[in-house]
Amino acid sequence: MSLQEELNFNAVAVQPIKSETFSSSIIQVDVLRLDKLHPVVSGNKWFKLKYYLQQAMANKSKAVATFGGAFSNHIIAAAYTCNKLNIKCTGFIRGEEPRQYSQTLLDAAALNMQLKFLSREAYKNKQAVIDENPQMFFIPEGGFGTEGAKGAAEILQLVPNISEYNYIVCAVGTGTMLAGITNASLPHQQCIGISVMKNNWSLDETVISLLLDKTQQNRLNIFHDYHFGGYAKYSSGLIAFMKKVEAEHQLPLDFVYTAKALYAVCDLSGKKYFSEGAKVLFIHSGGLQGNRSLVG
Repeated sequence: MSLQEELNFNAVAVQPIKSETFSSSIIQVDVLRLDKLHPVVSGNKWFKLKYYLQQAMANKSKAVATFGGAFSNHIIAAAYTCNKLNIKCTGFIRGEEPRQYSQTLLDAAALNMQLKFLSREAYKNKQAVIDENPQMFFIPEGGFGTEGAKGAAEILQLVPNISEYNYIVCAVGTGTMLAGITNASLPHQQCIGISVMKNNWSLDETVISLLLDKTQQNRLNIFHDYHFGGYAKYSSGLIAFMKKVEAEHQLPLDFVYTAKALYAVCDLSGKKYFSEGAKVLFIHSGGLQGNRSLVG
């Protein structure tokens, strides 16, 4: 049985979105609903984990470890997947151990992930942690790296008639998914990333480093103006946008990644960024569990 069969993934669909915002600039926006892939390992997480887990199993590694924050989608996905595959898993968590665990950490612990907390200073030196634990197979934070990008490239295989799209848009954290999608995209397609971090100016260079063909950077564009104050920051306007989209289109978004990215598509559409008559594919990268940290 393959890893994917073991995890029992659902089929995903492409959902068209029609709204006055998009139609005003005469474009069509379709959403690849990766959030429906799995109730826990949703969105892009499986694709970025896949080849690292295959390596761990091929190496007969007895334990897997990775890094992430207290609300990390990557942490919960790694915990669930390793638990399902009966692989011991350790999560090195950024920051001192909190008095009250986030729901993400509670769920990860319930899935038998061993949680080890690192001061923010120690967290910056991940290589020291890796060197101190040679018995563990380490998956980079967020599934970053060539193996993560290799898996992310497979996302576009889920899209029927992928050649019809002129633009492919996704939220960007580490840049792994954007790199993979760009690697798999066609020569006429523009790949657009919406950075969810503030002033992460090295992101462009990071994504380019993962491209298999460096000339593809000519079809790559990352916007840094839609972070809403920084990673996991939000405004009442963003929350209102999320609620409106869900009410009108039955499309739930998360405030950390996908809400910011789709908001950017709306804003760029209004500014006539997309060419008239264009078809835009928006990748819903999952992460809805992150909304549990919202208060109220």
